[in-house]
Amino acid sequence: MSKSEQWPTSQSGRMDELTAIRDELRNHASNAWATERGYEPIYSASPRSRIAVIGQAPGRQAQDSQIPWNDASGIKLRQWLGVSEAQFYDPDTIALLPMDFYYPGKGAHGDLPPRPAFAPLWHPRILKLMTGLRLTVLIGNYAQKHYLGTTAKKNLTETVRAYRDYVPDRIPLVHPSPLNFRWQAKNPWFETEVIPALQTLVADATQTGRPGATRSGPRTSHRP
Repeated sequence: MSKSEQWPTSQSGRMDELTAIRDELRNHASNAWATERGYEPIYSASPRSRIAVIGQAPGRQAQDSQIPWNDASGIKLRQWLGVSEAQFYDPDTIALLPMDFYYPGKGAHGDLPPRPAFAPLWHPRILKLMTGLRLTVLIGNYAQKHYLGTTAKKNLTETVRAYRDYVPDRIPLVHPSPLNFRWQAKNPWFETEVIPALQTLVADATQTGRPGATRSGPRTSHRP
């Protein structure tokens, strides 16, 4: 069994493993372009994390500041979750794991998508160390297609509308970008139904001592 497959059981051992993974990320050949630009991987995680927020990829502002969700989208997301800024950035409460940990650059119509091979390589190793995980919030198409697989609906709107199919350990959301204001205006059920359910799940996941709630990580579904 390789070192990467020998999962430590102690809290300090899991933290050491998370630190080793971050160092490996920086030095991995696929991330050489980012290291050459002085980029740091933009994510946060702890063995104690109760909630994992999985989004797309950091934007330019997040990459430059080295703070995940450091923009208007982050403010809106915290409002949706019903958490303070301190709670949001406390990795013992919330892990922030985009589908790619580096800003991918600009494309013709906004930021480029996350690299498709990135999350399958790094997410399982990180998530397996988060033994107290209770809720995974899946933001946008990339996270939903990866983690919901064939259980995702025909499009993002229908997947989010069907959030009851995935709770209590997972919930899909639209991206909280201000650019999505038209989508939110056309789908008022999101604010009246999904957000209250989300906030209840978040509050439940952050309670201590809730029996039967602990999971080893989000499922990646491939069955209907």
